[in-house]
Amino acid sequence: MRSKHRLTWLTIVVSMFLVVMQAGTTSVVAQDNKTNAQIKRGKYLVTVGGCNDCHTPKIMTKNGPVPDTTMILAGHPADAELPKFDFNMVKKGQWVLMTGDQTAAVGPWGVSFAANLTPHEQTGLGAWTPETFKAAMRTGKHMGKGRPILPPMPWFNYAEMPDQDLEAIFAYLQSLKPVDNQVPTPIPPEHFSKK
Repeated sequence: MRSKHRLTWLTIVVSMFLVVMQAGTTSVVAQDNKTNAQIKRGKYLVTVGGCNDCHTPKIMTKNGPVPDTTMILAGHPADAELPKFDFNMVKKGQWVLMTGDQTAAVGPWGVSFAANLTPHEQTGLGAWTPETFKAAMRTGKHMGKGRPILPPMPWFNYAEMPDQDLEAIFAYLQSLKPVDNQVPTPIPPEHFSKK
């Protein structure tokens, strides 16, 4: 009789264990599905938002420029030299210039370089959090409190997005392969008035 009770209790304990394990697995799968859906939404928003236009360097082919797939959203290449230009051309109300791969822009604000949006810890957004990213997009300042985010980055358009869309964009960016690419710091307009 005792062994029958032990077997019954053992069956109950094992059954409860399996139910708990199943619930945990279901929870993990549900979370993975939610994360995958968020990343998919983020990729869609990055694509229709044209983020690759400026943040992905291009390779010139016989059919024109195409994105460099080794540098997706990695920003202006650290080793790229700026072409020569006359800063007088971009004084207020005149031209705005861009490099051929569209990762650097020159205007009355000086020279700005497209940021590395990959999750690289030192040179990209690897140390950022969703809150930091949202603060940057809402305030137009790096990490929500640093230097201004310069043109042509339309942060003011992204500021209108609901939190869930900004979080989806950030989740997608964090899912990318980290690329070690230290983007140059902006060059202020005063640099050109000294010449």
